Parts: sequence; structure tokens; C-alpha cells
Amino acid sequence: MSQLIAVIVLGIYLLGIWKFVSGYNRTNFNRQLPTKLMLALLWPVLLTVNTSYRQNFTKALKGRR
Repeated sequence: MSQLIAVIVLGIYLLGIWKFVSGYNRTNFNRQLPTKLMLALLWPVLLTVNTSYRQNFTKALKGRR
């Protein structure tokens, strides 16, 4: 059971990375690869603690500018 939960959580994490990277050009963030990588990998933490990141994350996912 715990393995199933771990797989689901990992899947959600990877899906979040993929969706954010796919829509990254819609955000206000710096276009450099290291910045993009850091923001993509830390998305769960930044989403919960940073309002500006949350707004840009929404733009990346929904396609709003």
C-alpha cells in the first residue's frame, strides 16, 4: 500500500515538473536553464510558500499571461 502511495506522489511530482516546464515561457521568470531547472524541481515547496510563484505556476499550467 505504501509503495502505491509513493508511486502516486512521484507521478504527481513529475507531472507538475512536466507541466511547469511546458508552460514556462508564459511566466515572468528568467529564461536561463539553471533558473528553469531550480524552479521546476522545487515546485511543491515554492507553490506552498510563495504567492508570486503560485501565480506564475498557474500561468504556466493554464496558459494565461
